[in-house]
Amino acid sequence: MADEAPKSRLEFLTEALRRNPDDAFTRYALALELAKSAPQEAWQHFDYLLAHHPDYAATYYQAGMFLLGQGRREEARQVLTKGIEVTRRQGKQHAQSELQAALDDLDDEA
Repeated sequence: MADEAPKSRLEFLTEALRRNPDDAFTRYALALELAKSAPQEAWQHFDYLLAHHPDYAATYYQAGMFLLGQGRREEARQVLTKGIEVTRRQGKQHAQSELQAALDDLDDEA
C-alpha cells in the first residue's frame, strides 16, 4: 500500500464541509483559505455564513475585510455595522471594538 500524500488544508476543509455542509467553523475556515486564491468562491462561503449563521460573530470582521480588499466599500460598511449589532447583542465587547475600529478606519478613509 503506497503512502498517500498529506492533504492540503484546502482539500481537508473542502472534504470536511462536504461531510457537514452546515458547519459554520469549517465554512469560515474555508472562506479564509480561499480568500486570496479564489475570491468569488470565498465570498460565496462568507455570504452563506452571513445568511445562514448570522450569530457567527467572527464572520463579520473577516467578511468586511474581504469586501474592502475587493473594493466593495459600501458592502463592507454594511457587514461591519451588522457585526457591531450582533456582537453588542452577544456581549462580545472585544469583537465589537475590533469591528468598530475597522468601521472607523473605513470612515476615516472616505
